[in-house]
Order: sequence, then C-alpha cells, then structure tokens
Amino acid sequence: MKEVMILPKKELRPSQIGDSVTLLYSDSTQLKVVLKANRMLIFNKNVTEPYTLLPKGLFVTFFDDQEKVSATLKANYGIRYDIKKQMEAKYAVELINKDGTKLETEKLIWNEVTQRIYTDAFVKITNRKEIIMGTGMESNQDFTKYEIKHVTGQIQINTDEK
Repeated sequence: MKEVMILPKKELRPSQIGDSVTLLYSDSTQLKVVLKANRMLIFNKNVTEPYTLLPKGLFVTFFDDQEKVSATLKANYGIRYDIKKQMEAKYAVELINKDGTKLETEKLIWNEVTQRIYTDAFVKITNRKEIIMGTGMESNQDFTKYEIKHVTGQIQINTDEK
C-alpha cells in the first residue's frame, strides 16, 4: 500500500491550449458572437463537466440579426461550461451596448441558451443621462433591456406635464 500511495496522483491538465484565439459562433451561417482570448485552456478529460478557461482575459462581440454589433463584453478572466452553455466573466467586467450604455461589475454570467446576462454582484450602469448603481441585474444579451435588482444612485425621471 505504501508503494501505491507514493505514485503520482493524476493531475488535471488541459487537453488543448491556445494563445491569441478567436472563436466564431454562428447560427444557420449567420454570425452571432465573436470571442477573442489571449489564452484558452480546454478541460474535457477527467472532469464531470467539460469547461474552457480564459485566464488572461476575453473580448466578446455580440451581433444582431443584421450582423451589426449589438454589444461588446470584456473581462480579465472567464470560464465557459460546455454542458450548461454558460459563461462566467470576472474581474473588471465591462459590457457596452450599441447606444453606448456601459455596465461595470466584477462578475457577469451569460447564458447562451436563454441569451440572458445576469449577476448578483454590485453593478454600475452609465448612460448619457445618468449613473445607476445597484446589486444584482438581469438583461437581454444585447443589453438594451435591463433590470437592476436593488437600485442606488441618481435616476432621472421624466415628468412631462401637458
């Protein structure tokens, strides 16, 4: 038994490693998402759920039905779970929609199946008129319709009286 215990334990290692990687996601030949990463590590052996690690940052470009940029996402770290089809972006996360509205947070989850983006972390949303802060947020993939769960900050309310 002592001899068996001294044998090296199986170390979890990536099955694939890539540097300066660009991935294109399309549906029926229509470009939907472009993901760029400085380093990509794919773990799909000896794990319960295969995953892809993006330890040196990522930049994602989302496209609408006309293949125009609808939003961009960048973060210093990411992990994508293959079975759940979900990606988690962390550390200095920034999401900007086509109108220039910017979301800043430390953690953001993108569900590829539902095409929803959400977090339970602190968020700061900046647009031309206001800065809104809060904890927790959910949005569509292109960040044009969003809901902040616990709002703080200054919000401009339109009170047109006629």
